[in-house]
Amino acid sequence: MPHTPVPPALPKPLLLLMAVAIAATAANLYYNQPLLPEIRAEFGLDEGAVGLIPSATQLGYAAAILLISPLGDVMNRRQLIGMLSVLLTLALLAVFVAPNFTVLIAAFIVVGMGANITQQLLPIGASLSAPALKGATMGVLMTGLTVGILLSRTISGTVAQAFGWRAVFLMAAGMAAAIGLLLRANLPDNKPKVSLPYPALILSLLGLIRKHALLRESALTGALWFAAFNALWATLALHVTSSPFNYTVQQAGLFGLVGLSGILGAKVAGRLVDRHGAGRIIALALGVTVSAFLVLAIWGDSLIGLIVGVVLLDLGVFGAQIPNQVRVFSIDPEAQSRMNAVYMLSYYLAAALGSALGVHMMSLGGWHAMVLFGLGLAVAGLVHHLIRQSLAARATARAT
Repeated sequence: MPHTPVPPALPKPLLLLMAVAIAATAANLYYNQPLLPEIRAEFGLDEGAVGLIPSATQLGYAAAILLISPLGDVMNRRQLIGMLSVLLTLALLAVFVAPNFTVLIAAFIVVGMGANITQQLLPIGASLSAPALKGATMGVLMTGLTVGILLSRTISGTVAQAFGWRAVFLMAAGMAAAIGLLLRANLPDNKPKVSLPYPALILSLLGLIRKHALLRESALTGALWFAAFNALWATLALHVTSSPFNYTVQQAGLFGLVGLSGILGAKVAGRLVDRHGAGRIIALALGVTVSAFLVLAIWGDSLIGLIVGVVLLDLGVFGAQIPNQVRVFSIDPEAQSRMNAVYMLSYYLAAALGSALGVHMMSLGGWHAMVLFGLGLAVAGLVHHLIRQSLAARATARAT
């Protein structure tokens, strides 16, 4: 009797809405990157201070992953997403009216916290998908994340060129409010499977880290490649608005279109991971990431070199992200929000550190110092992954 595929429990229109919501929400973490030269000029900042801007958003996001993401296992996620939508909208309006650098940094931290909506939607997608289709579902949702991350820079650069950098965040506040209303109207209610008081819920993250070696491996590998990714994107606008390019902020933002190659990486990885396993896809993608930094180190002062390097970087990073996250969600179905919290906490702490250190390395040694920093992180991620895969293969061989 032929095998009948199990259909996904997640309706396609809802899956599309969730992917769009993830894109619109994740974009808020990256709108500020092409705007750094304009923000620096308005507030009279040096390069060290301006590097705090992308880091503040990432740190806020990391704090929310630690303190808010685990609530998805014990609360109705639909209600939680509604509250986060209000928080995000108000924070974006605060960026729009920020009178000084201190208020701006504080507002960006809260923007990062409100953007935790993405980390509530991903576990919903994983929990509503048939096991055999989990990779494909995550591929669609992560395609939304990829689009949000990459188009954010093009959108913000274009809007800022026409209306000023503050207008970007007024636009973003309107989008956050609209997305919040749509999600509240369409997301299903969920009954939490776990009942824990809040302190115990947060402390349970440590137990998950100790218990699951695969979670530790995935978190460290992802942290290394995402730190490298953010080091590049936090400094790219500074690089191309200076000599020899001397591009405008709008032109700098257009590099986000180049990075849309990451969509291909996400879609291909989502299709392949269910057939070939996460380990092989991650190794291949990390190899592409390393090659990206080699290209940027050698040809990063030319437009063609930058384009090729950015294409390879986004293919590699987003190609690795899908299989890495699929295996995290597969560890313990009753703790998906907390598993995702541990993984993403390491991911975005590394993003904040990578952004700040990338800008710092560029201030010390220029573009090539930053690229070598990113290359070191990418190589470390690949080596760590290969070692862990080899150890796991040996353990399996001994067990059989």
